[in-house]
Order: sequence, then structure tokens, then C-alpha cells
Amino acid sequence: MSLRDYLFHAEPGITLYCGDCRDVLPLLEGAWALVTDPPYGHGDRWQGGTWGAASMYQDAQRWDAETFPEVDLVAIVARSPEAIVWGGNYYSLPPSRCWLSWRKSSPMPTLADFELAWTSLDRPSKLWDEDRNPDGKREHPTQKPLSLIAWCLSFVSGPVLDPFAGSGTTLRAAKDLGREAIGIEIEPRYCEIAVKRLRQEVLAI
Repeated sequence: MSLRDYLFHAEPGITLYCGDCRDVLPLLEGAWALVTDPPYGHGDRWQGGTWGAASMYQDAQRWDAETFPEVDLVAIVARSPEAIVWGGNYYSLPPSRCWLSWRKSSPMPTLADFELAWTSLDRPSKLWDEDRNPDGKREHPTQKPLSLIAWCLSFVSGPVLDPFAGSGTTLRAAKDLGREAIGIEIEPRYCEIAVKRLRQEVLAI
């Protein structure tokens, strides 16, 4: 298949492909800064209270049952001049001087108080405080705040790649900041959500 066969949405500076990133990435040319959030392998840990019964989280038990193959993630990182990987603590990535932490300002007893991102950056580790859902109701179970991803983009230069695009937060943040970005998402319904978010007016972040 060609790259065109995977194309789901394109607009100036922003492109979204629908498919397995392992099939799409070999077709891409150039170097891209990696900012992404792959599966953590939590699987049946997606449970608890009324929120755990929602269909969105039940579906996460399926696609988050295992981490992404480590050898493939390491290969994606290796081809990226700069890389930020949320949930990198669930993978055997090289030692890093710079870890990013999102401390959630709305603690919940059954959920993590913070998340970590591994980076390939040679700079001090940094912390970002933000609510769990500052952008309103989530449309993806692991959707990150727009402000958090915009903060991540401030650490990398050039065009941005997110091979686990989900509901398109990285693409949305890049668009709002006037950055070039490519997203790849394997689930068509999340691609549709990403396009809907991209078609909203440019947001102030």
C-alpha cells in the first residue's frame, strides 16, 4: 500500500493517517520530533466506580491489554531527533536525564496522582501541574490535556510526529501553535474524533 491509502485527513501543516504506525512510518520521509502516548498495558486495570463502567474505558481494556512491542517503539525513538514518550516508564528505553511529569491537580484515590514521560532531551527534568480534564469531557480514555501537550511541544523543534494520535491532542496543539505535525491512529473512530477537534476554531493555549 502507498501512503495515500492511509490518508484520513489533511489540511495545511497537519496530516492524519489511519492505520498501524508500523505500516505507515516506513512510508514517511524526513525527520520528525516524536511526541506521543503509546499504550501502557493496563488492560483490565481500567475499572473503578461509575467511570470504569463507561464503554470508552471498557474498550480500553482491549487495546491497552499489552504495551506496544518494545522493539518497534525503540526503533521509532531511534529515528527521531528528539523524542517525548508518555508512559515511557512502562518500556525499557535508554537512561534519560530529562523526564517530564504531569502532576494532576485533581487527585482521585483510585487513580495515579501523576504520569511520566521519557525523553531523549539533554536538559533538567520538568513538572507540569494541570487538572485531569481541563478541556471538558474526554473523548478518548487516555486523552491528555491540550495545555500539557502544548507544553511538551515547547521542548522540541521542527515538525512533530505522533504515531499514537488517539483523539488528536498532539495535532490540535500543533495546529494552535502553528506547528507542522503528522498523526497516525489505528482506530477509525478516534480518527473521526481527531478530525472533529481539528475543525474547531483555533484555541488559545
